[in-house]
Amino acid sequence: MKFDLEYIKKLAEIVKCNELTEITLEDGEKAITVRKEQEIIAAAPAVAQPTVPAIQQTASAKVEVPSKEEKTVSKGTPIISPMVGTFYASPSPGSEPFVKVGQIVNQGQTVCILEAMKLMNEIEAEVSGKIIEICVKDGDPIEFAQVLMYVE
Repeated sequence: MKFDLEYIKKLAEIVKCNELTEITLEDGEKAITVRKEQEIIAAAPAVAQPTVPAIQQTASAKVEVPSKEEKTVSKGTPIISPMVGTFYASPSPGSEPFVKVGQIVNQGQTVCILEAMKLMNEIEAEVSGKIIEICVKDGDPIEFAQVLMYVE
């Protein structure tokens, strides 16, 4: 497995977009770990300085995501996964998705399905509003408490 800077940047983007704290990929004796470090709040304000990925001699790499990226502006009310599973945007393959970006949803309306242990779980909107972002793709594996979409 070859680790170039573009590959590492893509992994860092995956960590950021999916609200993960760490991702590790291994291939034989080579490994790469991309980790988002937690921001430590100090008494004096500190200026965030971007860090450069450090590729270690053991072929593993660590990318620290700058704290500026952690301070994102609220996009609305998140719809959060209550479980680990697989995200499905529609009730069956080939059918229309439950919701699309820009669509108005009502509280209690089904917005997606999460498959967990061969059980299909309908996820409902907890608030009414407009879908402003869908953060995952159909068929993506989902972590507990991962943001699925935002409602404004």
